[in-house]
Order: sequence, then C-alpha cells, then structure tokens
Amino acid sequence: MNAEEILTVSLIDDIHKTDTPAGNAIRRIMDGLTDFGIHIIDVGLVDNASGALASLPESDSVFINWNLGGDTPHRHNATVALINAIRKRNEEIPIFLMGEPTKESPTTLTLDMIREVSEYVWVMEDSPEFIAGRIRAASRRYRAHLLPPFFGSLATFSEDFEYSWHTPGHAGGTAFRKSAAGRAFYNFFGEHLLRSDLSISVSELGSLLDHSGPIGEAEKYAAKVFGADRTYFVTNGTSTANKVVFMGCVTDGDIVLIDRNCHKSVEHAVTMTHSIPVYLIPTRNRFGIIGPIHPNEMLPDTVTAKIKACPLTRAVNKPNPTLAVVTNSTYDGLCYRATRVEELLGRIVDRIHYDEAWFAYARFNPLYRERFAMRKEIKNSNSPTVFATQSTHKLLAALSQASMVHVRNGRSPVEHERFNEAFMMHTSTSPFYPIIASLDVSSKMMDGPSGLILTTECIDEAIRFRVIMARISRELEKEKGSKDWWFDMWQPDTVTDPKTGKTVPFADAHHDLLRDDPSCWVLHPNDAWHGFSGLEDGYCMLDPIKVTVVTPGVAPDGSLEAWGIPAAIVVKFLDTRGIINEKSGDYIILFLFSMGVTKGKWGTLVSELFEFKRHYDENSPLDEIFPDLTTQYPDRYGKMTLQDLVADMHGFMRENGQGILLEKAYGLLPQPAITFAEAYKHLVKGEVEQVPVAKMGDKIVATGIVPYPPGIPLLLPGERTGRADEPVLQYLLALQNFDARFPGFTHDTHGVEYVNGEYRIFCIKEKS
Repeated sequence: MNAEEILTVSLIDDIHKTDTPAGNAIRRIMDGLTDFGIHIIDVGLVDNASGALASLPESDSVFINWNLGGDTPHRHNATVALINAIRKRNEEIPIFLMGEPTKESPTTLTLDMIREVSEYVWVMEDSPEFIAGRIRAASRRYRAHLLPPFFGSLATFSEDFEYSWHTPGHAGGTAFRKSAAGRAFYNFFGEHLLRSDLSISVSELGSLLDHSGPIGEAEKYAAKVFGADRTYFVTNGTSTANKVVFMGCVTDGDIVLIDRNCHKSVEHAVTMTHSIPVYLIPTRNRFGIIGPIHPNEMLPDTVTAKIKACPLTRAVNKPNPTLAVVTNSTYDGLCYRATRVEELLGRIVDRIHYDEAWFAYARFNPLYRERFAMRKEIKNSNSPTVFATQSTHKLLAALSQASMVHVRNGRSPVEHERFNEAFMMHTSTSPFYPIIASLDVSSKMMDGPSGLILTTECIDEAIRFRVIMARISRELEKEKGSKDWWFDMWQPDTVTDPKTGKTVPFADAHHDLLRDDPSCWVLHPNDAWHGFSGLEDGYCMLDPIKVTVVTPGVAPDGSLEAWGIPAAIVVKFLDTRGIINEKSGDYIILFLFSMGVTKGKWGTLVSELFEFKRHYDENSPLDEIFPDLTTQYPDRYGKMTLQDLVADMHGFMRENGQGILLEKAYGLLPQPAITFAEAYKHLVKGEVEQVPVAKMGDKIVATGIVPYPPGIPLLLPGERTGRADEPVLQYLLALQNFDARFPGFTHDTHGVEYVNGEYRIFCIKEKS
C-alpha cells in the first residue's frame, strides 16, 4: 500500500453525465484522473449517503459537488450532512468541494463547512488537468501518512524486492513455488503475505524483543491510542500475555488473588511461577451464567481471612498478596466498574491485572466509561499499578494470536528493563511480522473518531437484534396466545429513561437511549432479570454486544420446568445452517457482535431461529434435520422426531439434576492439598494415574478440570475432589451419563479423557 499503488477517488456528483459545460468539465477531470492511473468510485447522488460512507475506507480523497440536486438551501443541507458524516469517520481524508461560479454558491458556505473541506474547485475556471493533478497530489499525501509506523515500514520494505539470504527459508514464497503443494499454498495466501514474512535480521523493521525501530514506534503509538504508559505487542495470544505479566511480577511462594472465573492460562501462570493462589469467588445465576465477584470478596478483612484459611499459605513469610487477577469483562459480557475494583483491591495489593481478553474495545466508547483498565483520568502515584491483557484479535480487527499487554504505573511501577526479561522469555526470536502489522493497524483503526464509529456500529447492531427478538416474543404472544413459545433474551425487561423517569418495556425503548446510556445495562440490585443478589448499584454492567439467547425450560428459581428445549439441540441446528455461536450452556447460547457483524448476518440468525421453531412445531423427523446423527447412530436417533429428541434430552436433564448439581458443585471451594507446581511435578514424573470419575473420591487432581459450559475451573491442580457422593463428582458423573445417553452431543471438558463411555482424570498417586 505504498504511493505507487492505485489511488482511489470517490466521486459524489449528479451532473457529470449531463451534456452541459459543467458536466463536460467534470468528465475531463475524470479523464485526467484516469490518465494518472487513479480509480474512480462513482457514488452518485448525495442521497446515497450509505454508498458514500461504504466507499470511504477504499478512497484516498472525496470529490463532491456542492450543488447536488440543485443550488438550494435544502440540497446544500444534505451535502453538509454528508460531509459531516465523512468527517465523523475520517478527519484526514482530503475532501474537494466543487461548484459552479454562481452568484449564490460562495455565500452559502458556512464557517463550519469551510473548516471541514480541504480544497475548493471551480470547474469552469481552473483547467481539468490542473484539478486532476491537485486531487492526485492530495491523495498521495494522504496515502503516504495513512499507514501506522510498523505496517508502513513493512509495506515499503516488501516493495523493495530485495534478495533474501536470511530466514525464513521460503524466501518470500519462492521455495513454495517449487512443488505442487507449495504452489497451492502460495496461491492461496498470496505473494504479499509471504514477502512480509521476514526475519529479525531485517534491521530496518526493528526488533520485537528490544522494542526498537518501527516495532518500538508501533508499540508507543498503541500505548497512546489505548491509554497506557507502556504497551507490549504479544504475537501468541493473551494466554501468553497473562504469563508474561505473572513472570514479570510473581515468584516462588508469592500469594496471588485469583478470580476463580479465570482463563486456563492463569492456571498455567500460577504453575510456572510456583505461586500460591487464593480465590475471589464470582457469583452465579439460575442459567449458570458466571456473575461478578461480589465487592465483599475484595474487602481487606475478607482477603486476609481467605489467606489465613488457605492451607498452602501457612508457611509463607509474606502474607500480603503480590498480584490480583480479575476477568473483565466476563465471557458472558459482565464488566465491572473498574474504579470501584481498584478502590477495594488497592487497599491490600499493589498490582492489579485485568484479563481483558474480550474487552479491548471498551476505551473507545463512552458507554463503557469507568469499566476498563486504561482509563482517561488524572494519574495518582499512590494508586495500584494496573495491567490489562487484551486479545486484540478477538473483537477488534487483528490476526489470530495478536494481543497486547498494557501497563498503567502506580505505586509499584513496572521497570521496563526487568519486566522485558519476562517478555523475552515468552516471545519468539522469529515472530510472524503480519501479526505485528495487524496490531499496528488495529491501533490505527481505533485512533480518533474511527474508534467511536466502529464500536458504536457494533452496539447498534446488537441492540437492533435484541429489540427485534423482544418484539417477536411479544407479537407471537399476541398472535397465538400465551401457549406459543419463542426464545428469550438475557437482558433487562424494562428500561428507565433517567431524564424523564419513564419506564418502558425493553422492546419499546428508544434506540439512542439503549446505545448511549450505561444505566440501561447496569445490573440494578432489585432487578430480577439478571439473577445476582446483593450487588452495589452501578458495580456491574452487561455489555450489549455480548448477546445471550435463552431457550425455554428454566424456571425463575433455577429448576427445570416440565417443558423445555436444551440449547445443545438449537446449537447443532444452527451449526448445520452455517451459524457458529461463541459458546453455550444448558439453556443459553452466546453470540458476539464484533466489528464483522452485519445486518444480513444477524438477520439470518433470526430467520434460522424461526426455522428451528417451524421444524419443532411441525415435529419434523430427525433424518431431515440432523441426517448425520441418524446415519451415525441409527439405533439411537433413526426413528425420532425433533420433538422426541427435545423431550428426551430435557426430561433426562431434569431427572438427572444436572443444573442443580452444577450450582452446588460451583458453590463449593475445593480443598487444596498441594500447589499447582507440585501437582505438575508429579504429572511430569509420571507419578499420576488415570482414575474413573466413579472411583475418584477424595483424590488429588493433577490437572485442572474445566467443563464447557460454563468454562471455568471446577477443580484446579492439587485440589481434592471431595467424597464420591458430594456435588463435584456427582456433577461430573451427570455429565458422563449425559454423554453416554446422547452421542453427538458430548460435553467438552478440559482435563477429562472420555474412554469407553466413562470420564477418566489424572490424579496424584498417593502412598497408602
């Protein structure tokens, strides 16, 4: 994407196709642009605002007629609105405003409009060739400054076509072209990607390990955009970013406060650092959704009591925790008021680590104010130092594994030279440069007004989907009465406008209110919809772009009703239609509304949910809906209908008590017997055995056991399972029985091997 590539101009005009002096002049300008090799996007009338905005990312300048549709105040207002919309999205792109030298035209331009326009063109005065040259020059300048530090340098270097005498051995893709399979690989990924796969030997691009050159500049730019004192690019995911933070802050025997709703990488980091975890326990609701950590869990007296009660901390010389880890937002979209979390935890810990893997976009939209780590506020040197680890690739635009570590220094500042040793310990000396470039571009995309526009679009689409689903539910009730069914949404039932005090059903709430006012999404203490009790008002908020669809079957008290539709069946149906959800529970399905979501995408989701309803209501045979199931398991599913399968599965889950056991199992905190590191030592030395769940009573597990759903640890390494008749093992047995009863719908439980119909788990061999 250098200056030699084809430039593009968006033309917004309605007279260039007319046989008039002005039309002829504009056509000559277009011919001049074409002679310069410039591509022209003919947007058409100003009324096509969506077309103009859609072409903006591809354009290097905009050429717009001031007198579109006529030289009248009404038409000028439409042009002004379009120019403002363009500037709202892009402050830098050159805008050329053209007009005919009429008596009225110059005087109709306002001061605000004069500020927004880059150049003015009178098509009947300057020569068309001169105007085309001015447009080309401005487009080139824009293109030259468009790319962020590293990506710009990488793009320039890849265009130098240098002979490579360094790694990687494919030498810009040349090696792949020497075999048929390699050629197919080369053709699939393309020359640009392969020529951008370079070695650390290319000094012009700097080094990720010592943060020099264009890579270092890109990290500084990202720190500015994301509000950090320092930012580190991580090319192998937030799993590694979490380990970098731990290795830079925690050592053998240190106590760390861990959100029990933690990612598996935090478990690995505890193992690697030989630290001792003490847990902050999150809440749960009737659907099995993991809620926030209650503020009382973070009080100094509560934390001190937890540390004293932990058997593993009794020999520790340093009783205060070194680091606290909080998952923000949760996987289901619950985000804390970070200022309150830091106020509470900051009394007892000097460093707080937010795992914001799913929340990198929060800084760029005021809906999330005060709910993320790198906030705009007056720095307080006495506040805790804060880390944010973010999976940039998850919900922003970046390649997989592209992540960042952001640091905001406080009373225990991070010394870069020492912290970088931890960073280098987990960073390859051969990083994949396109991943680094994607992090750089992601920063650029979120800088300035673009970040607000892009995040608002995500929120807009999520709200539209939520409202449509709520309205469908209401309309079906009106149409067929209370006996008809539809999918519910996990969201507020009503919304109150803080300005008027008026409360309306969610389906009737004004779009702008839902988009702009965080109070619409806050988990207010007395609201029944969220199912979490005892929360402070404003402490926790549901992120609207993380959308949970609820299938029928769960009663308000959390028990299963007589009739219901397990989510697993709906998920499998959607999968057959090419719709893949993020995760699901027994009766919930999570969808993420990222920047890649479109109206067509969520509209199709609504249509397919209707299609599932139609198949259920018509009691379609399973061989029409799930032919893979009936073919692979003919004896089990061959003669069943959809209603048969739904009734069988729901009835089994109700009788099995799976949901109740889940709640009880996660309501207990297992007893730690040995540290994570000791458990791992036994695993490596082979001092473990695979034990069937039915025989695991009071065993010590060697690895973490993480059922999906809900995706948080049930048991962590070194913990005792409890008795065979207690909830933890009873819940695992319930999952095992479900998997045996419903092949094709088996659970994904990390740490469990499914062998001959039974769950087996590595446990420590204990001496008699």
